[in-house]
Amino acid sequence: MKIAYVINSLECGGAQSPIPDIIHLMQEHGASVMVFGLERRDGLAIPLLQHAGIPVRVRSGKKNDHLAAYFWLKRELKAYQPDLVWTSLTRATLLGQLIAKSLNVPTVHWQHSARLKTINAWLLRALCRNTLLWVADSETVACFAKRRLRLRDNLMCWPIFRAPPNAPTARLWQEGEIIQIGSLGRLHSVKGYDMLCDALALLQPMKDLPAFHMTFAGDGPERAALEERAARHNLPVSFYGHCEAPLDFLSTLHLYLQTSHWEGLCVAAHEAMACALPIITTPAGEIPRSVEDGVSGLIIPFNDAGALAAALATLLRTPERLGTMGTRSRSRVMKRFGPAAFAEHGRAILTAIPGLNTPKV
Repeated sequence: MKIAYVINSLECGGAQSPIPDIIHLMQEHGASVMVFGLERRDGLAIPLLQHAGIPVRVRSGKKNDHLAAYFWLKRELKAYQPDLVWTSLTRATLLGQLIAKSLNVPTVHWQHSARLKTINAWLLRALCRNTLLWVADSETVACFAKRRLRLRDNLMCWPIFRAPPNAPTARLWQEGEIIQIGSLGRLHSVKGYDMLCDALALLQPMKDLPAFHMTFAGDGPERAALEERAARHNLPVSFYGHCEAPLDFLSTLHLYLQTSHWEGLCVAAHEAMACALPIITTPAGEIPRSVEDGVSGLIIPFNDAGALAAALATLLRTPERLGTMGTRSRSRVMKRFGPAAFAEHGRAILTAIPGLNTPKV
């Protein structure tokens, strides 16, 4: 079976980074797969795919030139002649569905987000009625898709994250050491990093706190504004930029923060857990299903700098707890998203698709 895997863009993000693991499982089932990107953006996912030996085609276009994107993808898919079109993210899903229908090819669509604009939800319901299968990337997204997209019989769940069993373990805090705090992700308004900076500013007058440092690993449109905010408040903050080795970065931390307004699964937070980091997080997407509040991390309300500052102060005053909480965090995520769980969910999806082979055990 030839599968065309169509995605909005080839920036480095939560929908892009798991693609090699996903496609490897497809290949085990006898599929030949090519990735088609409607936009390059920063293009940082391209080397990941190339390193994994996955062929990729990317359009040199922009975010809103939908007609040009449609005709490019139609030409590409007509030339490739796929047996199945598998899409990721809303724009790719809508265009991929229209083109697949014209080519008389079945479709499978990922649903990554537990939030959709009203117009996008309406378009997905209207245009994707004949989809062979919808795949939610987490239990949270599956519940959302049932409610918002009214999906039932053709919806399955494949958590998109494969927790690496060899993930490096974050180092334990030592007496007198600066407590290293970090967050990994695109510097975008959805991540709530402005609120995070406000929370750090609230800690400034607290003289009983040990020394700490916050590192943002990632790049994006909010970087300049966040740098200005950090400088204005004289915050103990640094900006790492794009991180090519996220697990190595995470292993240098003692505590991880995820302050998103919304998420799907959130690969970065689960990578942090795989590295044995305790997490302070908002209840975004799948994260509160993975973080045991008070055991492996702390869950705070959305957009509440005061609550985040209070949670940070609690853990900063008791840094000896961080290692134990991190060990519990790693155990939890390996159980939920380790290689065996990833393969089990993926094989259930792939064996439900007519024409794919069952791999030899």
